[in-house]
Amino acid sequence: MGSIVSAIGSGINAIISAIANIIETIVSAIVTVLLAIWDVIVAILCCRCFGHRGRSRTGGTTSGRRRGGFGRRRAGATY
Repeated sequence: MGSIVSAIGSGINAIISAIANIIETIVSAIVTVLLAIWDVIVAILCCRCFGHRGRSRTGGTTSGRRRGGFGRRRAGATY
């Protein structure tokens, strides 16, 4: 009698484990898709918010270096 109950319990445990694995796979897929969408949204917002400021800063520093003749000295030293 005990082996029958044990077999039934093992069968129920296997069914519940299979259902839990399916639910875990579905949740994992949904979370992966949501995180990919979130990454795209954050990338777009960062480019719009910080893209213009970063360009003006780097543009100002590179143009200042070019005015100072740093690039010319470096090119002259390589000859």
